Amino acid sequence: MMKWVRLSLLFLGIVVTHDAAVAAEIVSYAIVRDDATLRVRGRDIRLFGVHVVDNRPFCDTTFRPARCKTRAAVALASKIQGFVRCLPQARHRDGTISAVCYVDGHSMLDPPVDLGAYLIREGWAVALPQAPFAYHTYQEIAKVNRRGVWGFQADSIR
Repeated sequence: MMKWVRLSLLFLGIVVTHDAAVAAEIVSYAIVRDDATLRVRGRDIRLFGVHVVDNRPFCDTTFRPARCKTRAAVALASKIQGFVRCLPQARHRDGTISAVCYVDGHSMLDPPVDLGAYLIREGWAVALPQAPFAYHTYQEIAKVNRRGVWGFQADSIR
């Protein structure tokens, strides 16, 4: 019986250590990469449950110099005006982390903005199967409203 208890505690210790390593909140300034991944505190972070489908470069000329990245990356860069708070969900073999990341609202009264949900609501990304239910709902709303990749592609007009 004691052997089983020791093995159980050892197993629980490994699980807790693993979960604690993944679950540590990451808060800092974020650099948005061309593929809409984030670089936060020296870590490469993918938004959990989100897949960016349109990888064509887009140049936002409202900024000088113009920002040329995917539409999802341009949307993220304009949404992130300072620090992000990321809650890791999983670590991948390539060393990247999947995390749910938030930015503060524009005022003290605004709630934090979930960046993955934001991209899906705007139609710049799709929800992966393991994404939260709300992401799938936002995706259906974006489809119905023809937002982003679900809408009219102005790039094809000549």
